[in-house]
Amino acid sequence: MEPTYELKQIATQLLSAMLSNPHIYASISDEGVQGNQEQELIAIAIDMAKSLIDKIDQNAN
Repeated sequence: MEPTYELKQIATQLLSAMLSNPHIYASISDEGVQGNQEQELIAIAIDMAKSLIDKIDQNAN
């Protein structure tokens, strides 16, 4: 599987889970996806996905 596609898939799943958790994300801001809280969650999801992929790659080698 292409690494970029894999990263996008994992990040999307993580972001979806974070957005659906009211303890992490209580409500949508007035700015929608462009809002500060939304952008922070997107960045966190991408970092988490990269970290997971790195760990998987290390264990595979």
